Amino acid sequence: MKDQAIAKLKAEMDGAKSNEYIRVVGQYLTGYIEANPEAAEKIMAADKTIAKSLDAMRNEAQKKKVGNVAMFTPQQGFEIVMKYFGINGAAAVPAQPAQTPVVTLAAAFDVSLDDLLGG
Repeated sequence: MKDQAIAKLKAEMDGAKSNEYIRVVGQYLTGYIEANPEAAEKIMAADKTIAKSLDAMRNEAQKKKVGNVAMFTPQQGFEIVMKYFGINGAAAVPAQPAQTPVVTLAAAFDVSLDDLLGG
C-alpha cells in the first residue's frame, strides 16, 4: 500500500506543477510514508487530497488571523496537514524539508491566503 500511496501523491503533484505548495506538502507526505508505511492507508482515503489539506490549513488560518494576517510555523502547518489526513500526534511530524514555506496573509502586500495556496 505504501507504493500506491506514494503514486497517488506523485500523481497529484504532477497534475499541479504550477502549485509549489502542493509539491512541498506532497514531498513531505512522501517522505513521511517512506519512514512510516503504516500511514499509507490514511493517505489512500479516496476523499483526501493534498489540495484539500491546504484548504484545511486555510480554514485554520481564518480562525487564527488577526486583522488580515495569519501565520503558521512550518511545524504548525504540517501538523494541520497531518491532522487532515488523520495522522495525529506530535511524533507524526518528521523533520522539516529544506525549503518549507511559512503561510502568511497580509493586506499590505495585497496577497491572500487563497493566492498563496493556489485556490
